[in-house]
Amino acid sequence: MRCCARRNAAFTAVLVFSASRLGYAYDLDVTSTDSIKSVSKDIAQDLMTFYTGNRPGGIPGLLPDPYYWWEGGALMGALVDYWYYTGDSTYNDITQRGLLHQVGPYNDYMPPNQTLTEGNDDQGFWGMAVMTAAEYNFQDPPEGQPGWLALAQAVFNTQAARWDMDHCNGGLRWQIFTWNNGFNYKNSISQACFFNIAARLALYTGNATYADWAVKTWDWMVNVNFIDHNYRIYDGAHTDDNCTTITPYEFSYNVGAFLLGAAAMVAYTDQAGQSGDTEMWHERVDGLLNSTEEVFFYGDNTQDKIMIEVACEGVNLCDVDQQSFKAYLSRWMAATTKWAPWTFDRIKALLQSSAVAAANQCTGGDNGRMCGLKWANNSGQWDGTTGVGQQMAAMEVVLANMIQQAKAPVTNSTGGTSVGDPSAGGSDDGRYDPVGWQHGSIDGGDRAGAAICTVIVLASFLTAVVFMLADETKSTRDNWDNFRSSVAASPATAAAAVAKVRNVGHGKKDNAKAAQEKGKGVSSESSSSTETGEKIPSAFKGPSAPPPPATALNGGRMRGGRSGGGSGSNDGISPVSGDTPPSSSSASGRGGTTAMRSPRSSVLKKTKGPSSK
Repeated sequence: MRCCARRNAAFTAVLVFSASRLGYAYDLDVTSTDSIKSVSKDIAQDLMTFYTGNRPGGIPGLLPDPYYWWEGGALMGALVDYWYYTGDSTYNDITQRGLLHQVGPYNDYMPPNQTLTEGNDDQGFWGMAVMTAAEYNFQDPPEGQPGWLALAQAVFNTQAARWDMDHCNGGLRWQIFTWNNGFNYKNSISQACFFNIAARLALYTGNATYADWAVKTWDWMVNVNFIDHNYRIYDGAHTDDNCTTITPYEFSYNVGAFLLGAAAMVAYTDQAGQSGDTEMWHERVDGLLNSTEEVFFYGDNTQDKIMIEVACEGVNLCDVDQQSFKAYLSRWMAATTKWAPWTFDRIKALLQSSAVAAANQCTGGDNGRMCGLKWANNSGQWDGTTGVGQQMAAMEVVLANMIQQAKAPVTNSTGGTSVGDPSAGGSDDGRYDPVGWQHGSIDGGDRAGAAICTVIVLASFLTAVVFMLADETKSTRDNWDNFRSSVAASPATAAAAVAKVRNVGHGKKDNAKAAQEKGKGVSSESSSSTETGEKIPSAFKGPSAPPPPATALNGGRMRGGRSGGGSGSNDGISPVSGDTPPSSSSASGRGGTTAMRSPRSSVLKKTKGPSSK
């Protein structure tokens, strides 16, 4: 009896343990603050298992492979959000260290060890993270460190200095450095980050120069048709044909960044008493929100639609970068409601249904609660994937359901404490001198020192040669005489050797050929051309080529390889440089994705096209 009882107890324990692992699912109540906090706390805890920057030997702010540098900045922004919504400061010190450790020598998020991968969009994600820290009054950096606002201003100023009028009549290139693959590509996400930061700086500081740049960026996007008349935003185009052949893929973070920036412009123009401009930006917010719901939400009506990454999710081709994009759309949609309050009911409905779907499928991993990528049309089943992007997206969409209870973002006139610097990063030293800060400029003393070191090294080398050639059994004079006689005999020896080769060549062609083959260098078929390395897919070059897979596009991101150089100018609007500056991705034809596309909703508001005027 005892034996049977023990067996039954053990069997029951195994069943309970298995059920707890295999059947675990978050019971999220989006109307309960306690439920939202509890679920987001667990998701955040699992998210941080991927972060190594707080471990011994880890680098603050960086994620391990296969994640690129930019996603570390995106993660820091998510942790600022976590604190903002929940009040839980568990990760605040980690976040502060990460944001400050990656600023680079010029405090502009241009660290020298990232020059092989950093693009304008990468830098922009760090800039948006510190802009959020300033708006939410996140704990300020220690004394002697740059403030969150100053860091955001530095990112803005460096990017304004890169505005390229020589190609496509404006816009930012995707890449910062000429040697990186993609330098000849201008993508929407680089413009979106710049626009987003400019609009939010305008609102935070009241400085019209930032607003001028936001307007300039929007107008350029419309003029090159990266934003079409339905407010749909496409990936980008090459400078080779003056940005006329557009890559027609759509990614959620593009429209999300522009949506929040447009909402900030509504608040800024309203604050400045520019009623006509307020109405214009109001219309643009509606247009972008229409486009967002139509393209990036799956379902029949607003109340039950669920967020999707349309370019890759339906065909299982989302890469590591794209797996995180829904995090930013969730983040920016929620934040939009604070500056464009008329959007609240609609956005709330979209985020509620998405949060429930996201939480329901978090049943994976060894702990039975890891989140996957797919939320829509999957019957609440985990898709078998895990990662930073999946956890971050689930956490952000769950947190977003507390936006109504969250405090409004601050400005420098409504309680903001972050210290700014309008001229920060204005010289863009991080681009022009990415490593020179380590050594300083070269002057006359440096040259004299180099000459002395050269003489010492040369003398040491000659001494070593003499020592090796000298016969220890002979006197110094005898060694010198032998050395002179060897040098004097060398021309005659060389001539004899040449004559010998010539004589052999006359009589034995095969031997001559063998000698030539033996002396052949590296085959000329091996090219040293810079055309080696990863290339942007040929589909970017025109519509005649078949669409590349989403893994190749990577949301406009391809790494490695080299590209040609170029230059740019700022076309008359200067970066902010003082306290009183002057006023002023899949398209519908993508195979396999149309099944995930929702029909045009009857609730979409009618708007005019995104006029650049």
